[in-house]
Amino acid sequence: MATRILDLPAEEYMLPGNRACAGCGLGIGLRHILKAFDGKCIMAVPASCLTVLGGMYPSSSVLVPWMNVVFPSTAAAASGLVAGLKATGREDIPVLAMAGDGGTADIGIQALSGAAERNTNFIYICYDNEAYMNTGTQRSGMTPLGVRTTTTPVQGKQQPPKDMPRILEAHGVPYIAMTCPSFPTDLYDKVKKAIGIRGTRYLHMATPCPAGWQYNPKDTVEMGRLAVETGSVVLFEIEHGAFRLTSRSKKLAEQGELMPVREYMERQGRYKNLDEATIAAVQQWIDRRWEDYVRRDAESAQS
Repeated sequence: MATRILDLPAEEYMLPGNRACAGCGLGIGLRHILKAFDGKCIMAVPASCLTVLGGMYPSSSVLVPWMNVVFPSTAAAASGLVAGLKATGREDIPVLAMAGDGGTADIGIQALSGAAERNTNFIYICYDNEAYMNTGTQRSGMTPLGVRTTTTPVQGKQQPPKDMPRILEAHGVPYIAMTCPSFPTDLYDKVKKAIGIRGTRYLHMATPCPAGWQYNPKDTVEMGRLAVETGSVVLFEIEHGAFRLTSRSKKLAEQGELMPVREYMERQGRYKNLDEATIAAVQQWIDRRWEDYVRRDAESAQS
C-alpha cells in the first residue's frame, strides 16, 4: 500500500540550512530519501550539486556519514564501502551512492556498469537535473532534445537523452525505478522497497533545477508534476524483471491521455525560441516511449 503524505516520518536528517540554490529539487528529494533510510546509511557522493548542498568540511547539512569522492568513481567508491563494511561485520549498514546525470550517464558510467555487472550490494540514485549544473549548465548525455545549454547555445542539443534505466535493466539488476521529488511518497516508497532488496538497486530521480531550466524557483514542485503529466518523466519500477507504472503515471495510463509537451516546455527558458519541428520531434519521442511503457505495464499485469 502506498504511503500517504501525512504518514511520512517526522524525523528530519537534513538540517535547515544548506548551500543549494533556491528552489533546488535535489534538496526535496534528499530529504525524503534520508527519511526512507531512517538516517542510517553511508553516502558516496562525487563532485556535483550535491557536494554543494552537503557543505564544506568540517560542516555538513546532513546527519549521515558522507564520503566525497572523485567524479568518475561513485560506484567504485561505494563498492569499496560495501567491501569494508563486510570485512568489519557491519553489513547491516546500507551504502547509498548518489550522483548527478553527468556523473552517472557520462563520467561515472564505467564504474556503475562494473558494479551492476557484479551486482554489488548498494543503492545508486542518479539525481537527473539534465545537465552539468554545478559547473555552469553544460549539456550531458541526459540533456533532452532541443535544450539550450552553454555548450549547445544556438540550436540546442540535437540528441534525445540516454535511457539509463534501460541500460541498467540490460545488466539484470534486481530493482530499477524512475521517480521525482514532486511525488515524495512515490520516492519514499521506492527507496524503502530498494532497501529491502539485495544487490545493485538503481533509482533515477528526475530533479527540476530552476537555475539551469530557467523557471521561477517557487515553481519547482509544479515543474516536476508537469513533467510527469506530459510524459517527459514517467514514474515506474522494474522489480526482478517485472515492469509496472506507479503513482501519477499509472493513473495517466488509465485515463489514456497526456498533456502536450509544449505546455511543459513553454514554462522553461532553456526551450526559448524552439522551432516547431523540434517540438514535434520531442512530442513524437515522448509518445513512442509512453506507448512502450503502457504496453509493458499491461503485459506485466496479465502475467
